[in-house]
Amino acid sequence: MSSAPKLTIEGLRATIEGKEILKGLNLEIKGGEVHAIMGPNGTGKSTLASTLMGHPKYEVTDGAVTLDGEDVLEMAVDERARAGLFLAMQYPSEITGVTNADFLRSAINARRGEGNEISLIKFIRLMEGKMKDLEMNPEFMHRYLNEGFSGGEKKRNEILQMLVLEPRLVILDEIDSGLDIDALRIVANGVNAMRSPERGFLIITHYQRLLNYITPDFVHVMMQGRIVKSGGPELAQRLENEGYDWVKEELGIVDETVGQEDEFKVPMNTTAPRY
Repeated sequence: MSSAPKLTIEGLRATIEGKEILKGLNLEIKGGEVHAIMGPNGTGKSTLASTLMGHPKYEVTDGAVTLDGEDVLEMAVDERARAGLFLAMQYPSEITGVTNADFLRSAINARRGEGNEISLIKFIRLMEGKMKDLEMNPEFMHRYLNEGFSGGEKKRNEILQMLVLEPRLVILDEIDSGLDIDALRIVANGVNAMRSPERGFLIITHYQRLLNYITPDFVHVMMQGRIVKSGGPELAQRLENEGYDWVKEELGIVDETVGQEDEFKVPMNTTAPRY
Protein backbone atom coordinates (compact mmCIF):
# COMPACT_ATOMS: atom_id res chain seq x y z
CA MET A 1 0.00 0.00 0.00
CA SER A 2 1.46 3.36 -1.00
CA SER A 3 1.94 6.05 1.64
CA ALA A 4 0.16 8.67 -0.47
CA PRO A 5 -3.41 7.59 -1.32
CA LYS A 6 -5.24 8.22 -4.58
CA LEU A 7 -9.02 7.92 -4.86
CA THR A 8 -10.34 7.81 -8.41
CA ILE A 9 -14.04 8.08 -9.29
CA GLU A 10 -14.96 7.48 -12.91
CA GLY A 11 -18.45 7.80 -14.40
CA LEU A 12 -20.15 6.94 -11.11
CA ARG A 13 -23.88 6.39 -11.30
CA ALA A 14 -26.00 5.41 -8.31
CA THR A 15 -29.68 5.03 -7.50
CA ILE A 16 -31.88 4.73 -4.44
CA GLU A 17 -35.28 3.08 -4.64
CA GLY A 18 -35.00 3.16 -8.44
CA LYS A 19 -34.27 6.91 -8.57
CA GLU A 20 -30.96 7.84 -10.19
CA ILE A 21 -29.10 10.37 -8.03
CA LEU A 22 -25.49 10.24 -9.23
CA LYS A 23 -25.30 10.64 -12.99
CA GLY A 24 -21.78 10.03 -14.21
CA LEU A 25 -19.59 11.72 -11.61
CA ASN A 26 -15.81 11.99 -12.11
CA LEU A 27 -13.27 13.03 -9.46
CA GLU A 28 -9.71 12.25 -8.40
CA ILE A 29 -8.31 12.99 -4.94
CA LYS A 30 -4.62 12.50 -4.10
CA GLY A 31 -2.81 12.52 -0.80
CA GLY A 32 -2.15 16.03 0.45
CA GLU A 33 -5.15 17.48 -1.40
CA VAL A 34 -8.31 19.00 0.05
CA HIS A 35 -11.29 18.99 -2.31
CA ALA A 36 -14.49 20.87 -1.44
CA ILE A 37 -17.81 20.03 -3.09
CA MET A 38 -20.51 22.69 -3.00
CA GLY A 39 -23.96 22.88 -4.53
CA PRO A 40 -27.63 23.53 -3.82
CA ASN A 41 -29.76 21.03 -1.89
CA GLY A 42 -30.82 17.95 -3.80
CA THR A 43 -27.88 17.79 -6.20
CA GLY A 44 -26.39 14.51 -4.92
CA LYS A 45 -23.66 15.61 -2.51
CA SER A 46 -24.60 13.46 0.48
CA THR A 47 -25.48 10.60 -1.84
CA LEU A 48 -21.90 10.67 -3.08
CA ALA A 49 -20.56 10.38 0.48
CA SER A 50 -22.86 7.49 1.38
CA THR A 51 -22.16 5.68 -1.88
CA LEU A 52 -18.41 5.91 -1.39
CA MET A 53 -18.72 4.34 2.07
CA GLY A 54 -20.99 1.55 0.82
CA HIS A 55 -24.39 2.42 2.25
CA PRO A 56 -26.58 -0.59 1.30
CA LYS A 57 -29.54 1.59 0.28
CA TYR A 58 -27.60 3.02 -2.65
CA GLU A 59 -27.08 0.87 -5.72
CA VAL A 60 -24.18 1.62 -8.03
CA THR A 61 -25.33 1.04 -11.60
CA ASP A 62 -22.24 2.14 -13.51
CA GLY A 63 -18.75 3.55 -13.13
CA ALA A 64 -15.74 2.72 -11.00
CA VAL A 65 -14.21 3.80 -7.69
CA THR A 66 -10.65 2.79 -6.84
CA LEU A 67 -8.34 3.53 -3.93
CA ASP A 68 -4.71 2.99 -4.90
CA GLY A 69 -5.93 0.87 -7.79
CA GLU A 70 -8.07 -1.39 -5.57
CA ASP A 71 -11.76 -1.71 -6.45
CA VAL A 72 -13.66 0.06 -3.66
CA LEU A 73 -17.06 -0.99 -4.96
CA GLU A 74 -16.18 -4.64 -4.37
CA MET A 75 -15.36 -3.96 -0.72
CA ALA A 76 -17.77 -4.34 2.20
CA VAL A 77 -18.19 -1.32 4.48
CA ASP A 78 -15.69 -2.60 7.04
CA GLU A 79 -13.19 -3.38 4.28
CA ARG A 80 -13.45 0.19 3.01
CA ALA A 81 -12.78 1.44 6.55
CA ARG A 82 -9.75 -0.84 6.89
CA ALA A 83 -8.48 0.42 3.54
CA GLY A 84 -8.49 3.93 5.00
CA LEU A 85 -11.84 5.49 4.01
CA PHE A 86 -13.63 7.49 6.71
CA LEU A 87 -16.95 9.33 6.68
CA ALA A 88 -17.83 12.03 9.19
CA MET A 89 -21.58 12.00 8.90
CA GLN A 90 -24.03 14.84 8.54
CA TYR A 91 -26.43 13.09 10.93
CA PRO A 92 -24.40 10.98 13.41
CA SER A 93 -26.42 8.20 15.01
CA GLU A 94 -26.91 7.59 18.72
CA ILE A 95 -25.96 4.14 20.01
CA THR A 96 -27.21 3.31 23.50
CA GLY A 97 -25.10 0.92 25.58
CA VAL A 98 -21.82 1.53 23.72
CA THR A 99 -19.49 4.13 25.19
CA ASN A 100 -17.37 6.44 23.12
CA ALA A 101 -14.24 4.73 24.43
CA ASP A 102 -15.47 1.20 23.70
CA PHE A 103 -16.57 2.19 20.20
CA LEU A 104 -13.29 3.83 19.28
CA ARG A 105 -11.08 1.15 20.78
CA SER A 106 -13.03 -1.52 18.90
CA ALA A 107 -12.70 0.48 15.68
CA ILE A 108 -8.93 0.86 16.14
CA ASN A 109 -8.47 -2.84 16.86
CA ALA A 110 -10.59 -3.81 13.86
CA ARG A 111 -8.16 -1.90 11.66
CA ARG A 112 -5.02 -3.12 13.44
CA GLY A 113 -6.05 -6.76 13.23
CA GLU A 114 -5.94 -9.70 15.61
CA GLY A 115 -2.74 -9.92 17.60
CA ASN A 116 -1.93 -6.25 17.08
CA GLU A 117 -4.55 -4.68 19.34
CA ILE A 118 -3.80 -1.37 21.05
CA SER A 119 -3.19 -1.63 24.79
CA LEU A 120 -5.74 -0.06 27.12
CA ILE A 121 -3.24 2.39 28.62
CA LYS A 122 -1.97 3.51 25.20
CA PHE A 123 -5.53 3.93 23.95
CA ILE A 124 -6.62 6.00 26.94
CA ARG A 125 -3.64 8.31 26.55
CA LEU A 126 -4.35 8.66 22.83
CA MET A 127 -8.03 9.42 23.30
CA GLU A 128 -7.46 11.84 26.18
CA GLY A 129 -4.90 13.75 24.13
CA LYS A 130 -7.18 14.08 21.11
CA MET A 131 -10.13 15.11 23.29
CA LYS A 132 -7.97 17.81 24.85
CA ASP A 133 -7.09 19.09 21.36
CA LEU A 134 -10.82 19.34 20.59
CA GLU A 135 -11.61 20.95 23.96
CA MET A 136 -13.95 18.08 24.81
CA ASN A 137 -14.96 17.27 28.38
CA PRO A 138 -13.19 14.03 29.44
CA GLU A 139 -16.52 12.63 30.65
CA PHE A 140 -17.56 12.19 27.00
CA MET A 141 -15.19 9.22 26.88
CA HIS A 142 -17.55 7.24 29.11
CA ARG A 143 -20.88 8.43 27.70
CA TYR A 144 -22.89 6.35 25.26
CA LEU A 145 -22.04 7.16 21.66
CA ASN A 146 -23.74 10.48 20.76
CA GLU A 147 -26.59 9.83 23.21
CA GLY A 148 -27.85 13.16 24.52
CA PHE A 149 -25.15 15.04 22.61
CA SER A 150 -25.99 18.39 21.07
CA GLY A 151 -25.59 18.79 17.33
CA GLY A 152 -22.25 20.49 17.79
CA GLU A 153 -21.04 17.83 20.23
CA LYS A 154 -21.91 15.11 17.74
CA LYS A 155 -19.92 16.83 15.02
CA ARG A 156 -16.95 17.32 17.34
CA ASN A 157 -17.19 13.62 18.20
CA GLU A 158 -16.96 12.74 14.51
CA ILE A 159 -13.71 14.71 14.29
CA LEU A 160 -12.48 12.90 17.42
CA GLN A 161 -13.01 9.61 15.59
CA MET A 162 -11.06 10.94 12.61
CA LEU A 163 -8.16 12.05 14.80
CA VAL A 164 -7.97 8.71 16.61
CA LEU A 165 -8.41 6.45 13.56
CA GLU A 166 -6.08 8.45 11.27
CA PRO A 167 -7.76 7.46 7.97
CA ARG A 168 -6.12 7.91 4.58
CA LEU A 169 -9.13 9.39 2.76
CA VAL A 170 -11.50 11.55 4.81
CA ILE A 171 -15.02 12.46 3.71
CA LEU A 172 -16.69 15.25 5.70
CA ASP A 173 -20.40 15.47 4.95
CA GLU A 174 -21.57 18.95 6.01
CA ILE A 175 -19.53 18.73 9.21
CA ASP A 176 -20.10 22.48 9.68
CA SER A 177 -23.90 22.35 9.89
CA GLY A 178 -25.19 23.24 13.34
CA LEU A 179 -21.85 24.55 14.62
CA ASP A 180 -21.36 27.91 16.27
CA ILE A 181 -18.23 29.93 15.50
CA ASP A 182 -16.17 28.50 18.38
CA ALA A 183 -17.06 24.90 17.56
CA LEU A 184 -16.42 25.53 13.87
CA ARG A 185 -12.94 26.83 14.66
CA ILE A 186 -12.14 23.81 16.84
CA VAL A 187 -13.39 21.33 14.25
CA ALA A 188 -11.45 23.10 11.50
CA ASN A 189 -8.29 23.06 13.61
CA GLY A 190 -8.71 19.30 14.00
CA VAL A 191 -8.98 18.87 10.24
CA ASN A 192 -6.02 21.13 9.52
CA ALA A 193 -3.90 19.21 12.02
CA MET A 194 -4.50 16.06 9.94
CA ARG A 195 -3.50 17.54 6.59
CA SER A 196 -0.49 15.69 5.19
CA PRO A 197 0.75 14.03 1.97
CA GLU A 198 -0.48 10.72 3.41
CA ARG A 199 -4.10 11.86 3.59
CA GLY A 200 -6.69 13.30 1.22
CA PHE A 201 -9.91 15.14 2.09
CA LEU A 202 -13.32 15.48 0.46
CA ILE A 203 -15.33 18.22 2.18
CA ILE A 204 -19.02 18.58 1.37
CA THR A 205 -20.40 21.94 2.45
CA HIS A 206 -22.94 24.61 1.60
CA TYR A 207 -21.04 27.52 3.06
CA GLN A 208 -17.88 29.50 2.52
CA ARG A 209 -17.48 29.99 6.28
CA LEU A 210 -15.95 26.52 6.78
CA LEU A 211 -13.54 27.17 3.93
CA ASN A 212 -12.41 30.34 5.68
CA TYR A 213 -10.79 28.01 8.22
CA ILE A 214 -9.91 25.07 5.94
CA THR A 215 -8.46 26.35 2.68
CA PRO A 216 -9.20 23.84 -0.09
CA ASP A 217 -6.91 23.09 -2.99
CA PHE A 218 -9.86 22.46 -5.29
CA VAL A 219 -13.52 23.52 -5.23
CA HIS A 220 -16.16 21.68 -7.26
CA VAL A 221 -19.76 22.62 -7.99
CA MET A 222 -22.19 19.71 -8.05
CA MET A 223 -25.47 19.88 -9.96
CA GLN A 224 -27.73 17.26 -11.52
CA GLY A 225 -25.81 14.45 -9.84
CA ARG A 226 -22.38 15.28 -11.25
CA ILE A 227 -19.58 17.84 -11.01
CA VAL A 228 -20.23 20.63 -13.49
CA LYS A 229 -17.52 23.15 -12.61
CA SER A 230 -14.19 23.14 -10.78
CA GLY A 231 -11.73 25.77 -9.64
CA GLY A 232 -9.67 26.99 -6.72
CA PRO A 233 -10.66 28.67 -3.43
CA GLU A 234 -11.77 31.75 -5.36
CA LEU A 235 -14.66 29.72 -6.79
CA ALA A 236 -16.10 29.16 -3.32
CA GLN A 237 -15.86 32.87 -2.59
CA ARG A 238 -17.72 33.73 -5.78
CA LEU A 239 -20.45 31.23 -4.92
CA GLU A 240 -20.76 32.83 -1.50
CA ASN A 241 -21.08 36.28 -3.06
CA GLU A 242 -23.22 35.50 -6.10
CA GLY A 243 -24.98 32.19 -5.47
CA TYR A 244 -25.38 29.50 -8.13
CA ASP A 245 -27.48 31.24 -10.77
CA TRP A 246 -24.43 32.34 -12.75
CA VAL A 247 -23.23 28.73 -12.95
CA LYS A 248 -26.61 27.57 -14.19
CA GLU A 249 -26.74 30.37 -16.76
CA GLU A 250 -23.17 29.73 -17.92
CA LEU A 251 -23.81 26.01 -18.41
CA GLY A 252 -27.42 26.22 -19.59
CA ILE A 253 -28.78 24.33 -16.56
CA VAL A 254 -32.44 24.92 -15.78
CA ASP A 255 -33.01 22.51 -12.87
CA GLU A 256 -29.86 21.82 -10.87
CA THR A 257 -31.36 19.08 -8.68
CA VAL A 258 -31.73 15.36 -9.24
CA GLY A 259 -35.49 15.66 -9.33
CA GLN A 260 -36.65 15.96 -5.73
CA GLU A 261 -36.97 18.52 -2.96
CA ASP A 262 -33.85 17.26 -1.23
CA GLU A 263 -31.58 14.27 -1.23
CA PHE A 264 -32.72 11.12 0.50
CA LYS A 265 -31.56 11.28 4.12
CA VAL A 266 -30.84 7.71 5.17
CA PRO A 267 -28.98 7.12 8.46
CA MET A 268 -25.65 5.47 7.74
CA ASN A 269 -26.28 2.63 10.18
CA THR A 270 -29.73 1.67 8.87
CA THR A 271 -28.73 -1.85 7.88
CA ALA A 272 -24.93 -1.88 7.97
CA PRO A 273 -22.22 -0.85 10.45
CA ARG A 274 -19.97 2.16 9.96
CA TYR A 275 -16.47 2.12 11.42
